[in-house]
Amino acid sequence: MNKNVIRTITMVSVFFCLLWLFGLGFAVAEYYTGKPDKIPEKSVVEKKADKKDALHIVALGDSLTRGTGDETGKGYVGILMDEMKKKTKQEVMLTNLGISGQRSDQLKQQIQQTEVMRQIQTADMVLITMGGNDLFRGGQGLLEFNPDDIPGIEQKFLDNMNFIFKQIRTSNPEANVFFIGLYNPFIDLEEGKEMSKIVRHWNYQSAELSASFPKIVFVPTFDLFELEVNDYLYSDKFHPNTKGYRLIAERVASLLTW
Repeated sequence: MNKNVIRTITMVSVFFCLLWLFGLGFAVAEYYTGKPDKIPEKSVVEKKADKKDALHIVALGDSLTRGTGDETGKGYVGILMDEMKKKTKQEVMLTNLGISGQRSDQLKQQIQQTEVMRQIQTADMVLITMGGNDLFRGGQGLLEFNPDDIPGIEQKFLDNMNFIFKQIRTSNPEANVFFIGLYNPFIDLEEGKEMSKIVRHWNYQSAELSASFPKIVFVPTFDLFELEVNDYLYSDKFHPNTKGYRLIAERVASLLTW
């Protein structure tokens, strides 16, 4: 073969080889300088979407929020969570901040804590049980029961709850808040009828306060326990048993929209 032809073929081959290597290098450089910038952005969006898809429930309050008296340990909060998981495809996350024996003045302090405020800010729903320890003092109030003391106790409670509701609405204007009303565990006792009048008035005032705030719903429970109270009370004759907690959970669930 002519040497000039061989030289020409060789030069053309080298040219195309260099051109291919240049193109390969350009493609590799584009991948490492452009592609990684987009990957984290996509990952962040997916994580945000996953978090948004989950329902975050925050439970505040006293021993009823903790489920004291329920042999299963769930209480109304746990039973309600089970029902919600059956009816929604979303993940349901619970933060239970209830403290047994807590009064409204103590909840007022708790709700101002940084971590509690952070939990409320991310909540889709807030559940509250409060007032039993203010009014009944864990069942000890009947020992020194004096109807004349009730108006002052009630007003302090309402003032505390007003502050609590304002704090919740400031931290989270959108979350639905369900405030569980009081039942009367002492209906069958000598002071039962008098105490029922007090509890009904207490609940009425609580409902009126709740209605003055957007998306705060008062949940009545008095009627659930009124006729057969002992069937729904734990052995301490103060806290609900499993059946009593189920009644409360079903009442709250009936107010939810899916």
